[in-house]
Amino acid sequence: MRIDDMVESATGPSRQSRRERGGTWSALLSFPASLDFVQLLSLMFLLGVGLVFIRSTGEQVGTEASLGFFAKQLRWIGGGAVLWLLAASVDYRKIQYRVLSVLFYLAMLALLVLVLFIGVKINGARSWIYLKPIGMSLQPSEFSKLSVVLLLSAMFSTPMFNVNRLACLLLGAAAVALPFGLIMLEPDFGSGVILIPVFVGIVFCAGLKWRYILLATAAVALIGGGLVLNEVAGYRPLLKPYQINRIKVFLNPELDLMGSGYNSYQARLAVGSGGMTGKGIGEGTQNSLGFLPQTVSNNDFIFSVIAEEAGFVGCFLIILAYLALFYSVVRTALATSDPFGRYIAIGIGCIVFPHCFINIGMCIGVTPVTGVPLPFISYGGSFVLMGMLAFGILQSVYRHRR
Repeated sequence: MRIDDMVESATGPSRQSRRERGGTWSALLSFPASLDFVQLLSLMFLLGVGLVFIRSTGEQVGTEASLGFFAKQLRWIGGGAVLWLLAASVDYRKIQYRVLSVLFYLAMLALLVLVLFIGVKINGARSWIYLKPIGMSLQPSEFSKLSVVLLLSAMFSTPMFNVNRLACLLLGAAAVALPFGLIMLEPDFGSGVILIPVFVGIVFCAGLKWRYILLATAAVALIGGGLVLNEVAGYRPLLKPYQINRIKVFLNPELDLMGSGYNSYQARLAVGSGGMTGKGIGEGTQNSLGFLPQTVSNNDFIFSVIAEEAGFVGCFLIILAYLALFYSVVRTALATSDPFGRYIAIGIGCIVFPHCFINIGMCIGVTPVTGVPLPFISYGGSFVLMGMLAFGILQSVYRHRR
């Protein structure tokens, strides 16, 4: 062996090791620079606002002043941050090529079936699975929304899967109908209805022709009309009595002010009494005196608490943060050349922004009460974990957009 070869063989591994270490450090240093900071800062702001007002709702007169809700939410945010970081640091395209999207979807279907048998029943809906080892409940329907987004994105980004072929379109619709049906059996109308804009948004982005859109609209109108007639006639009602009462109260807010319409009425009073700058954190009378009960003030109606205590200015800043998230989603969808990533971005947007519209609408009386949380602000771990994972994947799409 020549001396040059001996020297190269002796020094080669150390040089290679140094190159590998250099590549690792380079990747770590380049990670922050590749992030979408509009998304990151918006999420941090919304999560922070949520913590502040969850803490505020824990100080109601007549209830035990405790950091319990605050501490639990903080723990869920910590878990969500880990999921976000892991998802953001991995190349999202591996989800498609390694069939993880299909496995995730099937796992969520299994949990949706399981929750019907062993789930915890709260407010008339069997939607939660209690995980005793970690002392918390999870809502499979929240994670099923993301699983549908990933599956539809993988399906319609496959060249052989043409959205304008009827068989392919029906297969995609079936992928939505299965979890939708299981969620409605819980029953959880609020979570189930979110799957509709997810499907519409992705197939529209995939290039569905207008004739199919018009046919689908007509079909939905016919089915919806049939369901309404079915409920009116009372033949075999699909909605539970409390759901029907919510719709009646929405149509006539003064129908049952001390019963089904109580929370909605108190929420509107809270919104109207906040004025321009609010009454101050923890100083809202509807919240602190318990007129808006703690059972709903920190989740379904937390926007009303914000409106009362932070006023129009606080509400405006929150809506501005959601608009920044919307901008982040649209920018990512337009910037990526990969159809899979584009559909993921659109699907995630179609999860989050209908939540915002429905929840804020509930608080001001323009949509029925459905139990849909305000994204990243309402108390609850399932949406925080799912939402942080979803936006971590979206961050990965942004990082690998070229």
